[in-house]
Amino acid sequence: MASPPPHDHPSDQPSEHASTGATPQRRQFLGLLSLPERRYLTEALRTETVGGILLLTAAIVALIWANVWPHAYESVLHHTVGPSVPLHLNLPLEAWAKDGLLSIFFFVAGIELKREFVAGELRTPSAALLPVVAAVCGVALPAIVFAVTNSGGGGHPGGWAIPTATDIAFALGVLAVVSSHLPSALRAFLLTLAVVDDLIAILIIAIFYSSGIKFWALGLALAGLVLFWFLHRRGVHGWYLFVPLALVIWALMHESGVHATVAGVAMGLVLRCHREGGEEHSPGEHIEHLVRPLSAGLAVPVFALFAAGVTITPSAIRDVFTQAMPLGIVLGLLVGKTVGIFGGTWLAARFTRAELNPQLSWADLFAVSTLAGIGFTVSLLISELAFPDNPTLSDRAKAAVLIGSLLCAVVATFLLKLRNRHYRQLCEEEDLDSDGDGIPDVYQRDDPAWPGHRLAEGRA
Repeated sequence: MASPPPHDHPSDQPSEHASTGATPQRRQFLGLLSLPERRYLTEALRTETVGGILLLTAAIVALIWANVWPHAYESVLHHTVGPSVPLHLNLPLEAWAKDGLLSIFFFVAGIELKREFVAGELRTPSAALLPVVAAVCGVALPAIVFAVTNSGGGGHPGGWAIPTATDIAFALGVLAVVSSHLPSALRAFLLTLAVVDDLIAILIIAIFYSSGIKFWALGLALAGLVLFWFLHRRGVHGWYLFVPLALVIWALMHESGVHATVAGVAMGLVLRCHREGGEEHSPGEHIEHLVRPLSAGLAVPVFALFAAGVTITPSAIRDVFTQAMPLGIVLGLLVGKTVGIFGGTWLAARFTRAELNPQLSWADLFAVSTLAGIGFTVSLLISELAFPDNPTLSDRAKAAVLIGSLLCAVVATFLLKLRNRHYRQLCEEEDLDSDGDGIPDVYQRDDPAWPGHRLAEGRA
């Protein structure tokens, strides 16, 4: 069998001081994942990577369409469909993509978040601390950068939340396009970071971008959520029951004045994501497996098609770098996100005495932090919510999101390519299965006491 790598899971590191009562070894950061977690991560990221490529394609199509045939693009965006009674759902296609399709995206995000807290990397406080601190700092510092940039005259401080989001699908699409190998620990950190970031984003949307609350509709939506939870916990099955109920909850949430995507994340959070009675997959994992391709392959790319079509001219590009509001977005994504995530992680590791995986370096985390500055999907959504009555400002903000995300992608690609040979070697070591038994050699060893056995069985 292959010898164990030096980056074993932190909770499984044998302590040479165990029998002496001396101080235990420092907890390791970005170590080897358990085998079940690694398999889940591989499947989830495969779908998100395909969705990221579709997302990139949709954004390019939107830019070409909006700049070559602008009138046709605008007419499609504002074409109204849907019933006007009883819940005022006669909406333009642009709104259906923003409020409807993105609810599917946030539904998957809700399931991911629930699973991370009950069975994933966030289930223990020690493991959750670093990605949570990184995500919080990665939201706070871009908002501060934006606020400082817009503190003078002529600024628009209402757009502070635009550069706070991370788009995992876009980031993975960039990795796929540039053929960058990234070890599973770094991918897991990026995914966990994005999950926490999505939670913060939905809280920001619910708190700061909801207005004119209709409490009767909100109360009925909450009652529908309780019914959704009750039926799910009672083991009731059948899409023909849950899908209509989900649509009613969504419509009531939309009518209430709370952003409709909140309904998606709320329904995701009420699903059971832990396994019972020898289940191979929990109900939440099963539903996520079914819905994730719909989210990554249809919902998010279609939203990008309707949201990313902004006019790109030399003057528009000049405005991005000379006006406070769009410049604040670019700096927030490129500088605020990178420094916030990297700095927050470094400080958390320093104060918790976590030890970085010796096969990785802090430069690797800095590159991933830059990649996390890609804030495409949710940033475009907040650009529309921040300036609902000013399409010019909204388009200017979207152009800044596109340029800021592109700059982050270019810088991250350069940094990751510098270490790509090393990443490829680590990935080959992680995937090596010399005996063909379906379990990589890094999880096996002749010594049954070696922690890799517990990792392979998911008992880390």
